[in-house]
Amino acid sequence: MKRIAAINRLKAAACAALFVVLTCGLALAAEYKGNYPIRVVATVGMVADIVREVAQDKATVSNIIGSGVDPHVYSPTRSDVAVLLKSNIIFYSGLLLEGQMAAILVKVSRKRPVYAVTELLQQDYLIHDAATAHHDPHVWMDVQGWIQAVTVVADRMAEFDPANASLYHSNAAAYQSRLEKLDDYARKTIASIPDNQLVLVTAHDAFNYMSRAYGIEVMGIQGLSTESEAGLKDINRLVGILVERKIPAVFVETSVSDKNVKALIEGAAAQGHKVVIGGELFSDAMGPPGTYEGTYIGMIDHNSTIISRALGGDAPVRGMLGKLKEH
Repeated sequence: MKRIAAINRLKAAACAALFVVLTCGLALAAEYKGNYPIRVVATVGMVADIVREVAQDKATVSNIIGSGVDPHVYSPTRSDVAVLLKSNIIFYSGLLLEGQMAAILVKVSRKRPVYAVTELLQQDYLIHDAATAHHDPHVWMDVQGWIQAVTVVADRMAEFDPANASLYHSNAAAYQSRLEKLDDYARKTIASIPDNQLVLVTAHDAFNYMSRAYGIEVMGIQGLSTESEAGLKDINRLVGILVERKIPAVFVETSVSDKNVKALIEGAAAQGHKVVIGGELFSDAMGPPGTYEGTYIGMIDHNSTIISRALGGDAPVRGMLGKLKEH
């Protein structure tokens, strides 16, 4: 109860912060008259990747929370604040993903525009979590939801730098076309999994939007935030499901401890059912910078391919574009 109360307080603070951020951001989004490239800072890699696609050589883009780092519990450092203060414009994911950065984003928004890329998503689209009393922030797991985030970045960059508005919108449209193909690939590969094995078991509830979009049941050991603790009762319940439904694989995540997932494997083995780790998924962070998996397209391609192959579906070893590392 104390944890939920704390989350509720953070939600209220973040909502107030979002109002200030958007109000200040719109007021400051005047025509850009400085030197190119524009200095853009994003909180997480998935957001930074959108900006790079939309702005291209008109901006330099850096992200605060790096590969393999859990944004739910990330505490910003003095150097992070310095990077934010040197920026011209800032984008963050929103929906309390970066909860511990809310106060800092409010402060820096007094001097520069700061935007949540999820601002266009309607209430009836967002998934509400009763346990935490706030919306699930993992929108990027549904490619269609992330396509709307691209629109936000293009619109806000065009407001900030009207001289290049047509370029930003053109780049965004080209990128969204590629994302539509990614969405089709994810849908087809997940649909190829046999019905009785169409269950994704992971470390925490980061895949609910994927579940709804692509028709796969998901079960996370922990809740939406990795700050929540998994109890023995939760683990035993999931072990029972693995054994009863003969699910062949469970998955670890790059930004979350694999301790609880290994407990599931051991519990199933004790009941005579072999479960393997089907692969390592990208949930709250993308792959290493400079790699295909370090892009949003590579992230979703990787996840869809790994999940499908481990659960008995049909997907090429190296993914949609033949660029994935072989596992």
